[in-house]
Amino acid sequence: MARPREFSESAVLDAAVAQFRVHGYADTSTEQLCTVAGVRRSSLYNAFGSKDELFIRALEHYLSDTGGRQEDALSDEDLSGAERLDAVMGLILGEEDDAARHGHAAGCMVVNSRMAPDLVDQDERIGQLLDRGLAHQTSLLIQAVDVGRRDGSLKAELPPRETALTIVSLISGIRVLAQAGTGPEDLRQIANLTLSGLKTA
Repeated sequence: MARPREFSESAVLDAAVAQFRVHGYADTSTEQLCTVAGVRRSSLYNAFGSKDELFIRALEHYLSDTGGRQEDALSDEDLSGAERLDAVMGLILGEEDDAARHGHAAGCMVVNSRMAPDLVDQDERIGQLLDRGLAHQTSLLIQAVDVGRRDGSLKAELPPRETALTIVSLISGIRVLAQAGTGPEDLRQIANLTLSGLKTA
């Protein structure tokens, strides 16, 4: 009879995400992953096969988790279009606030992966995951912008797709600035300044 696993795969994925999103793939060693996950190297390899496979699984987990929370905010029918954009930015800024209290930036697996072209070239699945994640996020933002244009909370002349991509770039920019040491209050001001230009009031 097979021995029961000594750890929760979900917990290991959470720990791997926390490491990869801050340090990226190249600067995260297997030893670091074992330490943060609290498992032995043999257990890690038995469950995931390799660091590469763990990264793929962690990226899937990250996109599902962050994408799900953003979808909840952007699809909330009790909120206006502008409030939906505020809510999704609140998620991002909240993560950065929490991370800053622990002495670092929240990081982002998507930004780190996009900025490492060799990583994307290494495994086509990474690019496919990133592309699907971006397409889903953009679609949700387009819908929220359309809602805001109809309910009057966002400017009627806003082009939905370009506005959605502006918000994607804002989110990515906030992640990069946080990694560069920009503080939470400045990040909040940047987000508010950008979003205020989209709103009617």
